[in-house]
Amino acid sequence: MKTVTMHDTLGHLVAERPGRSLIFERWGLDYCCGGKKTLETACNEKALDVTNLLRDLKEGDTTPSALGTDWQSAPLGDLTDHITRTHHGYLREALPRLTMLTEKVLNAHGERHPELIELAALFATFRAELELHMEKEEQVLFPLIKALEVGKALPDFHCGSVDNPIRVMEKEHEDAGDALARMRSLTQDFTLPSGACNSYRAMLDALMELETDMHHHVHKEN
Repeated sequence: MKTVTMHDTLGHLVAERPGRSLIFERWGLDYCCGGKKTLETACNEKALDVTNLLRDLKEGDTTPSALGTDWQSAPLGDLTDHITRTHHGYLREALPRLTMLTEKVLNAHGERHPELIELAALFATFRAELELHMEKEEQVLFPLIKALEVGKALPDFHCGSVDNPIRVMEKEHEDAGDALARMRSLTQDFTLPSGACNSYRAMLDALMELETDMHHHVHKEN
């Protein structure tokens, strides 16, 4: 494994060693939708000390990764099955629950916290777009990737090349990342306001868990 430099991209570094994602999350750096940025660029944008980040990455590389399989070297079919089973499965449980929570918290606290109006509307759009995104992956892109991997002849299809649906998926990943960042901003980094109920706490915990899972999910797909 080569020495990490400030010119390496976040996405490449996590693909090379998944445990680095924990460090980037601690520093507030997006390694999935922002994975094409170099360490230098990402740190400059957030006024972070790249020297200290490099030190943390070096220290982290001396401990075993707790995040399991090296998906860079795994068969693509195994990766798409893992994404469907693990991340899509998680979302199919988490998204309906979060719809209930965002609506419940809005009804209870919206008068004192008007930002909850935008949060609930933003989450509803996020959910609808993400569910459509998953369907397109499972019905179109993932089967196509599996067929290419085993060398099957592919029929003509309307989008012309696998590059086209991949570009669409990457753009949708960016949109999802923007929505997640806005949700974090609206909730003041998932901070519980004074006088909030347990449903408010549950909503913030669920949104934080969603953001973390989406970072791992989108990184693997990218």
